Amino acid sequence: MTASPTTPTTPEERLAAAGLELPPAPAPVAVYVPAVVSGHYVHTSGQLPMVDGALPLTGKVGAGVTPEQGRELAQRCALNALAAVAAVAGDLSAVKRVVKVVGFVASAPDFTGQPGVVNGASELLGTAFGDAGIHARSAVGVAVLPLDAPVEVEITVELHTPMGL
Repeated sequence: MTASPTTPTTPEERLAAAGLELPPAPAPVAVYVPAVVSGHYVHTSGQLPMVDGALPLTGKVGAGVTPEQGRELAQRCALNALAAVAAVAGDLSAVKRVVKVVGFVASAPDFTGQPGVVNGASELLGTAFGDAGIHARSAVGVAVLPLDAPVEVEITVELHTPMGL
C-alpha cells in the first residue's frame, strides 16, 4: 500500500508545490518600508523583480523585454510582495484574502499588453491562495520604473486577525 500524496494546505506549501520558494523580504532601495500593517490590512510598497538583490532584466516591455519575460518578472514581483507580507504578518497563513493588485509595466510607446504582463502576478497569487487570491487589479503602462525595472507590483491583503491594535 502506498501513501497518498499530501495536499498542500498553506500558501507556502502551494508555492513550493509549484516549484517556487518565498524569498527573504527584499530590502528597500530608498526611504520606505516594504510593507505596513493597518488593522486587518497589509499594504506593500511597490516591489521590483529583485533576485538576490539584483534585477535579472532591465528595460521596457515591448522593446528589449518580451511580454513573456515581463510576465515572469511580474510573478517575481508578486513573490517579493508576499515575502514583504510574511515579514510583517508572521507567515502567509495569516492572509484571509488578496484585495488589490497594482502592476506597473515600463512599456515601449506602442506596447498595450500590460494586463497580460501583470497576469504573472495575479496567477501567482491564485496559486498561493486559491479563490482567496482573486482580487481587484490595475495594470498601468509607464515610461520608466526605478532602477530601469520592467515591472513593479504592489498588493493589499486582508488578514484573518487585525494586528497592531
